[in-house]
Amino acid sequence: MIGSMNTNTYTRYGYADLLPLMERMTGDEKHDDASTSTLDILWVLYDKVLRVFPDQPERGDRDRFLLSKGHGPTAYYAVLAAKGFFPVEWLDEFGAFESPLGHHPDRALVPGVEISSGSLGHGLPIAVGRALALRSLGSSSRVVVLVGDAELDEGSNHEAIAVAGRLGLDSITVVVVDNGSATHGWPGGIARRFEVEGWVGRNVDGRSHDELERALSAPAESRASDGTAAPLVVVARVEQRGA
Repeated sequence: MIGSMNTNTYTRYGYADLLPLMERMTGDEKHDDASTSTLDILWVLYDKVLRVFPDQPERGDRDRFLLSKGHGPTAYYAVLAAKGFFPVEWLDEFGAFESPLGHHPDRALVPGVEISSGSLGHGLPIAVGRALALRSLGSSSRVVVLVGDAELDEGSNHEAIAVAGRLGLDSITVVVVDNGSATHGWPGGIARRFEVEGWVGRNVDGRSHDELERALSAPAESRASDGTAAPLVVVARVEQRGA
């Protein structure tokens, strides 16, 4: 959601424009599979779910979106450009010397980017810190973090999963892009790995905008089995990597 609106009032671009916008970014370091796996999730978040303000990207009451899966940022850049965070002409200079749009997103250079990412396993721990800070301020802002299923091989995530569940950080939503890249997987599936730590888990088709919107739009309804507040994980299944 852009500001208090459910539709984008800032630019003329829609979902059908995202692939052409991505094609404006050229070079050998695009990580196409990693990027395209996130495309529908990012669009639904920015078009229907997040409270963000492209003309005031640092506004205090914004929701925080953290792209932990930062090694494939072209879909992210395309969505931010489509929503008016920066000019679409920036896309043509992707990866060029002195371009703000690097192969990994940089929060100091790109409006709307909350964290610099690319090295896996950092987004979810940072989200825990952000959620605790916002809680101390009495803020109602959400913290949404996007991770890949293979990224959950990193041990730092599991410490953060445990802490967020124990502390009932219900402002956190984790979206896991499941493209079958994890090394070993988890007994009972990805959502179960979170649920045993006190999270609420939902499984959706990662290409269905309706399923994604329903799963992501009502975090306040997330409650553990004992009725206490709980963080939310949405596992979004997409086609297997390389398929």
